[in-house]
Amino acid sequence: ARRQLMMSVPPSRGCLLDLPWEDILVPHVLCHLPLQQLLSLQRVSKSFQSLIQLFLANMRCFDSSKIGPAIPRAAFVNLMKDNEVLHQLVLQDCSDWLTDRELLPVIGQNHHLQQIQLKGCAQLSRHALVAISLSCPNLRRLSLAHCEWVDSLALRSLADHCKALEAVDLTACRQLKDDAICYLAQKCGKLKSVSLAVNANVGDGAVEEIAKCCPELEHLDLTGCLRVKNDSIRVLAEYCPKLRSLKVKHCHNVAESSLSILRGRGVELDVEPPLQRALVLLQDVVGFAPFINLQI
Repeated sequence: ARRQLMMSVPPSRGCLLDLPWEDILVPHVLCHLPLQQLLSLQRVSKSFQSLIQLFLANMRCFDSSKIGPAIPRAAFVNLMKDNEVLHQLVLQDCSDWLTDRELLPVIGQNHHLQQIQLKGCAQLSRHALVAISLSCPNLRRLSLAHCEWVDSLALRSLADHCKALEAVDLTACRQLKDDAICYLAQKCGKLKSVSLAVNANVGDGAVEEIAKCCPELEHLDLTGCLRVKNDSIRVLAEYCPKLRSLKVKHCHNVAESSLSILRGRGVELDVEPPLQRALVLLQDVVGFAPFINLQI
């Protein structure tokens, strides 16, 4: 009878919330859940709401793509209001709702940011970049691709204050000209990756200054920079021994005579050598790959 009684009593179960929050739940459990699920979890009870708020306050990385670009601006403000320890902030393609009003308080209270991604955030202004430069001295990686509000003065502020910068994406930042890029290169000599793609104002001056001031350079994207010519590519080959990839597609003034130096060093290029291009074109015309004795 006693055995039957014991079997009829359900075993006591501890609650998830009984585990240590800061030592167990936040660093070892909640970090594995998608942000969208965390937002849903905080609606379970007031205790769960407090737990999720603790997690958000200690979150090192915020990536809006894990929620979706249509996140309400009020939700973003609420999520970020208590966080002062962010290392990575990814807000790409949030042009529908992200303005200086939402971003500047987050930047102002997070001085440990090392990576910021603002690609396509078209409603921001130059004040956002100035705020980043003043608040984020440890910044390593910054993407401002397709942010046409980036101007020379704001970029100079970045160069003056973020000298540890290693990667910057300025794709389609059409206000920028050679002088601003040169200033950035002079101040940020640790740059390893630079994109100046789709900017008709960028020419040889900017490329040569990057080459001479940034000996650690590994990746350079000059796609569509129509003013770039052979001379600056030769300077790049001379001053950047660590260069691993170079994009010069649609740079019509860059020829094989300068690229061959880099090609011989094993640098990855996004344009094929002339003979290879000719073979591809011939194959398209005749419908098969011709046999050519390359030893002739």
